[in-house]
Amino acid sequence: MHFVYLIRSTSRPNKTYVGMTEDIEKRLKAHNEGLCTSTSRFRPWELITYLAVQSEDHARNLEQYLKTGSGHAFAHKHLWS
Repeated sequence: MHFVYLIRSTSRPNKTYVGMTEDIEKRLKAHNEGLCTSTSRFRPWELITYLAVQSEDHARNLEQYLKTGSGHAFAHKHLWS
């Protein structure tokens, strides 16, 4: 399984991040340990939600979509609450 996940900074709640992984717990731990340069400044992070898909290509496409304007709008309406 592949996962597309949404996380939010608990120290700066307006900071959010969308990513993909095969191991959510390991990836969240990496974000919280500062091992990811794009998220290290806004630690700690909390998992908001994730979507499980079978193929890596589908996960990558979904992640890319959620990072577009219409994907942001969809995520804010349906996933971030």
